Amino acid sequence: MPLVGFFFCLCRCCNKCGGEMHQRQKKSGPFLKKYFTISLLVICVFMSIGIMYGFAANQYMRTHVEETRKLSDSNFNDLRTLLNAVPGQIDYILDQFTHTKEKAFDDLDNINSLLGGSIYERLRPKVLPVLKDIKALAEDMKTNRATLVRLNTLLTDMKQSSAHLRTSLRDMKTSMEQTLTDPQCSFPVTATTCASISQSLSVLDGSANFDQLPSLDGHIAQLDGLLQTDLSSLVQKANDSLSDIPEEVKNQTRDFISEFKKTLNSIHSDVKNVSTKIPIQKTLSNFVRYINNTEDYILHYLPTVEKCNSYRWLVCLTICCLLTLILIFYLLGLLCGTLGYDQNATPTNRGCVSNTGGVLLMVGVGFSFFFSWIVMTIVVLMFVTGGNLENLVCEPYRNKKFFQILDTPYLLNEDWKYYLSGLVFNKPDINLTFEQVYSDCKDNKGLYATLKLDHIYNVSEELNITKHTGDINSNLENMNLIINDIELLDEAGRKTLMDISSSGIDKIDYAAYINATERSPTRVNLMSFANNLQRKANQLPPGNLKTSLNDHVDTLRNIHQNQVVPLQNSMSIMHQQMKGLHHRTSKLRDRVSNIIFFLNSTQYFLTSQLAKVVIEESKQFGIKIISYFERYLQWVKMAITHQIAACKPAATALDSAVDVFLCSYIVDPLNLFWFGIGKATLLLLPALIFAVKLAKYLRRMYSEDVYEDDLVRKVQTVPRVETVPMKTMSHANTRSPVEQGTQTI
Repeated sequence: MPLVGFFFCLCRCCNKCGGEMHQRQKKSGPFLKKYFTISLLVICVFMSIGIMYGFAANQYMRTHVEETRKLSDSNFNDLRTLLNAVPGQIDYILDQFTHTKEKAFDDLDNINSLLGGSIYERLRPKVLPVLKDIKALAEDMKTNRATLVRLNTLLTDMKQSSAHLRTSLRDMKTSMEQTLTDPQCSFPVTATTCASISQSLSVLDGSANFDQLPSLDGHIAQLDGLLQTDLSSLVQKANDSLSDIPEEVKNQTRDFISEFKKTLNSIHSDVKNVSTKIPIQKTLSNFVRYINNTEDYILHYLPTVEKCNSYRWLVCLTICCLLTLILIFYLLGLLCGTLGYDQNATPTNRGCVSNTGGVLLMVGVGFSFFFSWIVMTIVVLMFVTGGNLENLVCEPYRNKKFFQILDTPYLLNEDWKYYLSGLVFNKPDINLTFEQVYSDCKDNKGLYATLKLDHIYNVSEELNITKHTGDINSNLENMNLIINDIELLDEAGRKTLMDISSSGIDKIDYAAYINATERSPTRVNLMSFANNLQRKANQLPPGNLKTSLNDHVDTLRNIHQNQVVPLQNSMSIMHQQMKGLHHRTSKLRDRVSNIIFFLNSTQYFLTSQLAKVVIEESKQFGIKIISYFERYLQWVKMAITHQIAACKPAATALDSAVDVFLCSYIVDPLNLFWFGIGKATLLLLPALIFAVKLAKYLRRMYSEDVYEDDLVRKVQTVPRVETVPMKTMSHANTRSPVEQGTQTI
C-alpha cells in the first residue's frame, strides 16, 4: 500500500491519475457525483460499524483481563474451601452413627412395648374375643339369677295377693246376697232390679289363681352353685397373663440388651476408624500442593500479563483511532462537499467549502495509503492467533474433543497408557481419563467416585453391611425369649361352663308363666261392675237397700284400687321379665357350645403357636434394629462415594481458566476485533477509489471546458470547444507551492 501510494503520488504530479486540475464537463457529471457521494457514504457507514466493533472488543478485553485476579482468587478460594471442608464432612458423616446407635438403644430400652407389644397385638385378636364372650356369659348368668330372684319374689307376692283378692270378692258376694234378701226386694217396683243384681253376682267368682305356677327356688339355688365359680375373675386372670407379656419380655431380655449394646459400641468404633483409611485426605494433600503451585505461578506472571494487556490495548486503540481519523476525513469531506456544492458554479468557480471537502477527501486517501498496511498486518496476525485458538482450543474444549485428545494413550507420556491415573496414583493402567473426570466434576460428583479411589481403598468392602450386621444377627438369635403358656380357663371354669349348659334354666315352662300373667286378675272389670251396680242402685227408692248397695259399690272400688291394680302391675312386670329371661336363655346351650369350641381352638393356638409367634416377632424386631444400620451404612457409602469432596469447583476452575479467561476474555474479543477492523480495512480500498473520484467534483479546477456560439454568422452552428484558462493561459500551470503540495497529496 505505501508503494502503490508512492507511485500514485508520482502519477498525479505528472498530471495523470486525476492529478490534472482540469475537469471536462459531461452530461453524466451530476449523476456520477451523486453516485460517488452515496457510495462513499455507505462505505463509511459500514466502516464505522467495524470500527465500533474494534473499540468494543478492545475495551471488553481490557476490562475483563483486569478482573482476572478476582476470578483467580475466587476459584482458588472455592477449591481451598472444598479441600478444607472434606475432613469435617467425613467426620460428620461418621459421627451420624451416634444417632443410629441411639435410635437402636432407644428401641432396646423400649423392648417391652415394641417386641412385647407386638406379641400382645398378635395374640389379642385371637384371645380377647373368647374371653369377652366368657365374661359376657358370666355377666348374663348373674343377670339371670337376679331376674329369677325378682320373679320368684313377685310370684310369691302374686299368690298371696290373688288369694286375698278371692277372699275379698267371695265376702263381697256373700254380703251382697244378704243385702238382696231385704224385704224391699219383694216389692214389684224393685223386684226386677234386685233380680238383675242377683244374677250378675256370679262374675265375682273365679279370680286369678297362681298356685299352679311352680316356685323358682330350685333354679335359683342351682345358679347360686354355678356362680360360686367366678368366671369373671378367671377371665381377668387370663387377661392379666396376656397383658403381662411386655413386662415378661423386658425381664427376660435384660442381659441380652446389655450385651447387644456392647456390640453396637464396638461397631461404632470400627466405623469411626474408616476415616483414617480413606485415601481422600492423601489425594487432597496432593491437590493442595498443585493448587498452591498453580496459584504462585499465576500470581507471578499475572502482573506481566496485565502489563502486556495494557500495551495491547494501547496499540489496538491506536489502530482504531487511525481508522477513525481516516473515517472522519471522509465524513468531513462528504459534509463540506455536500453543503458547499453549487451545481450552477463552473469547476473553476466552485466555492471554498466545496473545495475544502475535496481536499479533506484527498487527505483521507493519503492517510489510507500511509497506515492501512499497519492495520492489515495486525488484522492478519490477530486472525491467525484468534482463529487458531478458537478452532484448536475453545471449540474442542466445549465439545470435549480436547479431552479426548489428551486421553489418547501414550500421547503425553510414552510409558503411560492413561496419563491422569499415572499422574495421580502412579498407576497408569487405571482407566481414568480427563473427559470422565471433567464430566463427573461438572455433575458435582464426589472425589472418591470421580478419581476411582476404590482401586486404592474399597469403601464398599470396608462398609460391608453383612460384615457389621452379622454380629447383630448373632446377638438377636441368642435372645432366647420364652413366653409361658397362657391358660385361658382352668378346669373349674370349664366345668362351670358345662354346668351352665346343663343348668336347665332354658327348660323353665316360660309359656305357663307368660300365659298366666297376661290374663286379667278378675273375670270382670270391678270398676265397670261397680258403676253398673251404682246405676241400678240409683233406680231403687230410698231406703236401707239402696244405701247398702251404694256401700257395696264403694267397697268394690276399694278392692279394685287396693288389690286388683297392684296385682295387675305385678303380673305385668313378671310378664315382661319372664319374656326377657326366656329370650336370653332360649339359645343358652348353643351359646355355651360355641364358647367352649372357640375356647378350645384358641387354647390350642396358644399352646402350639405361641412359641412361633414369639420367634417371628423377635425376628421382626431384629430386622427393624438391623434396618437402622443398613440404612446408615448405605448412606455413608453413598455420601463418601458421591457427595464428599464434590469436585464441581475443580471443573469450575478449569472452565474459568479455559472457557472464561482464555476463550471469553481473550479469544472472543480478539476475533471480534480482527473481524471489525478487518472489515473496516477491507472497505478502505473502495472508499479510497470513490474518494479520489468524488474529489474531482468538489475541488476548484484551474481550467475548464467552455462552449461558445458563432456570433458572426448569426446562424446557429455546431459549437466550438475552447479551453479557457482560469485567469490567463500563461498562468494555467503556474501554481503556488501550497497548491502544488495539495495536488501531490
